[in-house]
Amino acid sequence: MRGSSATGIAPKNATEAQAEEQVAARSPARCILRAMNPGDSIGAYRVIEKIGHGGMGEVYRGRDTKLARDVAIKILPTLFAADPERVARFEREAQMLAALNHPHIAQIFGLVDLPAGGQALVMELVQGENLAERLHRGAIPIDEALVLARQIASALDAAHEQGIIHRDLKPANVQIRADGTVKVLDFGLAVSPATRTANLANSPTFTSPVAMTQAGVVLGTAAYMAPEQARGKTVDRRADVWAFGCVLFEMLSGTKTFDGESIADVMGAIVSRDPDWARLPPETPDGVRDVLVMCLQRDPANRLKDLGDAAMLLAISA
Repeated sequence: MRGSSATGIAPKNATEAQAEEQVAARSPARCILRAMNPGDSIGAYRVIEKIGHGGMGEVYRGRDTKLARDVAIKILPTLFAADPERVARFEREAQMLAALNHPHIAQIFGLVDLPAGGQALVMELVQGENLAERLHRGAIPIDEALVLARQIASALDAAHEQGIIHRDLKPANVQIRADGTVKVLDFGLAVSPATRTANLANSPTFTSPVAMTQAGVVLGTAAYMAPEQARGKTVDRRADVWAFGCVLFEMLSGTKTFDGESIADVMGAIVSRDPDWARLPPETPDGVRDVLVMCLQRDPANRLKDLGDAAMLLAISA
């Protein structure tokens, strides 16, 4: 998901909109999304405006009329709202978030029923810019990057301790508040011990390459996939370790760790090439370089296994 000041999700482009309209025309879920308009009430929440869109959700700013606070309200996009598997995954996202209580993970407030059917996920509204937006301005100074990286690592380590694997860590899913506090967002592709029994751990991050490409999901995610994830193999917490290494490399260098003109180019680079370490700033501490090398081992057996260790090593290197 790309840019939004509060959610890390961007307005859809013409291709995305056309793809969703084609699917929505055949889907009863169309009425669900059309019911979300400014001024609508959903339980105790009043819809204020639509603030973001991405492959895994439509996001609205809402107002909690009982507690007098703004919230983020997330529903499934039209493309997936009639898909039972996606609906079940949406509900599991809520359950996984409810199991997490961490200062660097966006908090869930609950699930509410939509007037036309379906459910909405009500979450903490995180003000600020996402990391992808920050990176549009170029590389991040080492000291600042390490502060952000340690918070990201801490959040994912807490999720891993609960058996939850994010599987979609990327700059657009990292929100930065004005005070520098990081919040990791969007556990829509995450798996937990319960979901692994439903074979979700074996499913690739995208289930329909054509549809997901049209929805803008694959292009935004491929560059951060671990080699085993790109091959559709079973993943564990080490897939998040790889993605963390990619994000840290990008923060320091201002460039994606692996890039290409097409998804195939990106995937090919991930499974066969080493990062171009020369793109890191010359002043990058040796300890930080060591962490990156350990995170970006293509063979997961050789990869750093614990992001708590990464956070500790980065703190020592700061």
